[in-house]
Amino acid sequence: MAIFKPFRAVRPKPEYAKAVAALPYDVMDSDEARAAVAGNPLSFLYVDKAEIDLPLGTHLYSPEVYQKAKENLKKLREKNICAKDEKPHFYIYRQIMNGRSQTGVVGCAGALDYIEGRIKRHELTRADKELDRTTHVDVCDANTGPIFLIYKKNKELSDLIKSFTESSQPVYDFVSDDGVGQTVWVVEDDALNAAIEAAFAKMEALYIADGHHRAASAVSVAKKRRAQHPDCTGEEEFNRFLAVAFPQDELEIMDYNRLLADLNGLGEAEFLEKVREKFVLEETGGSSPYKPSRRHTFGMLCGGKWYRLTAKEGTYDESDPVGRLDVSILQNNLLAPVLGIGDPRTDNRIDFVGGIRGLDELVRRVENGMALAFSMYPTSIEELLSIADAEKIMPPKSTWFEPKLLSGLFVHELESEN
Repeated sequence: MAIFKPFRAVRPKPEYAKAVAALPYDVMDSDEARAAVAGNPLSFLYVDKAEIDLPLGTHLYSPEVYQKAKENLKKLREKNICAKDEKPHFYIYRQIMNGRSQTGVVGCAGALDYIEGRIKRHELTRADKELDRTTHVDVCDANTGPIFLIYKKNKELSDLIKSFTESSQPVYDFVSDDGVGQTVWVVEDDALNAAIEAAFAKMEALYIADGHHRAASAVSVAKKRRAQHPDCTGEEEFNRFLAVAFPQDELEIMDYNRLLADLNGLGEAEFLEKVREKFVLEETGGSSPYKPSRRHTFGMLCGGKWYRLTAKEGTYDESDPVGRLDVSILQNNLLAPVLGIGDPRTDNRIDFVGGIRGLDELVRRVENGMALAFSMYPTSIEELLSIADAEKIMPPKSTWFEPKLLSGLFVHELESEN
């Protein structure tokens, strides 16, 4: 059963929460991060992307970056911007975006659960990115960014959270710069903390929605610390990592769209003929971007025109939880055999655009040099869970979750005596 425990968070004092909180490190590059922190010396980006506090040109993975991250995290404590709670708590974290609300429990998940498969994954990780966050966690001696987890519908836990949030005052309540409402409650009552922990303990599994690299890195550090402390009991803080767990029915996955740099040497007419082999191809008849409204349909911008593609029957296996994904259908029937994209994780001829940027971003990118764009129908939560339960792996860039969890509102220190 899943372990999910309260912990002593290092977190901002209420008057500093909005200034400290920042989008996660992996949704922006260094230049974007420098622009984001302009005029705000408290931003947590100085911890999560510490290269912005070093001379331009500093290598992202240089030892100086990790030491600067550690130094900047320590400064938040020394300057009394952040403080560590006196006793372990769960925290309730609600986000409201475009009128949709999702409410999660902030706590610590178990590294052993990850290792033994009770925290289920659906993506592969890249070695360079995993090493980066492993070093970051190890040097900072803390999990600085939360892993986004999903749990299956659970009325007991939902009722506990609903009753608590309706009768309690939040410690943070602000709108972040991206327009998302951010509200946090601290669960002070010991009995309620115990009840929440017990509810999680009845769950067979938790599922990673976003943060596969952060999770793998946290577990790598846990393994290292366990090897360094062969007499450890399993209760040390390094055996757990920071996470926010949300119920599946409150979450929404956005489309994750594709851009191609060229037609793989084909002329436009020849390319369209090859598309027709596996897809029904129709012009949409308008200048507006085409947004698919159902599974197994795709929008395609080619030669200044938008088309609707519908996968032909027999070109995919509906009984295969991975093969029936729209991202798999497009990859297996068009991107690989026609456009030569063998591994979309490494091929620099393909790029990906999260749905939060809108389809106009596809138009803009094609107008600025890309040859082809595909708009996707979003992967569903149910598809994600079924693949994770089957211990399968999704193709890369299958899911885009919004809103993103902010970093800086909660830090989990790895040494319990700290």
